[in-house]
Amino acid sequence: MPSTDPFVPFALPDIGPQEEAEVLDTLRSGWLTTGPKVARFEKAFAGFLGASGLHVLAVNSATAGLHLALDALGIGPGDEVITTTHTFTATAEVIRYMGAQPVLVDIEPHTLCIDPAQVAARITPRTRALIVVHFGGRSADMTALLALARAHGLRVVEDAAHALPATHAGQLVGTLGSDATVFSFYANKTMTTGEGGMLVLRDETHARRARAMRLHGIDRDAFARFNTAVPAWRYDVVAPGFKYNLTDIAAAIGLAQLPRLRAMQQRRAEIAAAYREALADLPLALPPLPAPGDVHAWHLFAVQVHGMARDAFIDAMFAQGIGMSVHYVPLHQMSYWRQSCGLDAGDFPVSQAVYEHTASLPIYSRMDDATVQRVAAAVRRVLPGA
Repeated sequence: MPSTDPFVPFALPDIGPQEEAEVLDTLRSGWLTTGPKVARFEKAFAGFLGASGLHVLAVNSATAGLHLALDALGIGPGDEVITTTHTFTATAEVIRYMGAQPVLVDIEPHTLCIDPAQVAARITPRTRALIVVHFGGRSADMTALLALARAHGLRVVEDAAHALPATHAGQLVGTLGSDATVFSFYANKTMTTGEGGMLVLRDETHARRARAMRLHGIDRDAFARFNTAVPAWRYDVVAPGFKYNLTDIAAAIGLAQLPRLRAMQQRRAEIAAAYREALADLPLALPPLPAPGDVHAWHLFAVQVHGMARDAFIDAMFAQGIGMSVHYVPLHQMSYWRQSCGLDAGDFPVSQAVYEHTASLPIYSRMDDATVQRVAAAVRRVLPGA
């Protein structure tokens, strides 16, 4: 029987009075585009990561950050960049932006992250870089992947859209020794600026390039141009850049969200633990836990459904008033990637099997205990034999 209770959305941003006050302050300041709050947000984010020698650049999306990272690393036509099929299209499309060739590999069944053994098998003399995807909030095996990259002279970019504030071997993702790490602040992420992201780079030369390319290839950012003794119109264009800057309005939300990030992650972890307890006896494969001692960001709670068809399960959950999603329809299932890269589902048996069974339950820090239990109860009603 369909539910008469209010619909539970798949995701909701956790916005409160702190964010409202910070945005209102920005609106009243008269500075709406890239300015002092973006600079403050970058500094605060660097402080959160806590590692020295990092260059932190706010951007208007994680996709922009990935594109800037590959550009700064000099990826170009004729190069191959390895990443996983089990990701959102942005991870691979930025490789195409550079005129390079994406090489897609499978995932590990026990982490659902890119498989180092598969990466090793696909390295050729043309391979220049690796884009690691941390899936669902759990970090990939960065120890193995960084060692592999060093052995073959590869650049490493981390797609950490799901991974704030995840850790690997006790270190925050973003501080692990890769060339670049990109975080997402999209509305459903563990913290949000509405739209936006953060690019973290290790090398000053790479950071200088990305900083210029972020805003049309101009050698001075907007805030600097309008707040120095040098007239704003005196600047140089050093390359045909992009329009990838974050606004102060978005940064204002980030400034309020960042101090709350640990608490929001803790709430997500509590929800994940409640789901695991409530659903442990059902015909489901629950999401992989982090390695011992590490932090899972719990961006997603993606289960693998057994005992009924995945699509039928999602339809039944919607009938119960529960929003659901699928993470991900892998790239080898998408017509563009399948045709342009000559892909077949049989090339990615782990990703394909996971995809066929995966459904993501709602998880967001605003969820109260009653809503969590309502979702779990709906799962128990829907699954045969539960």
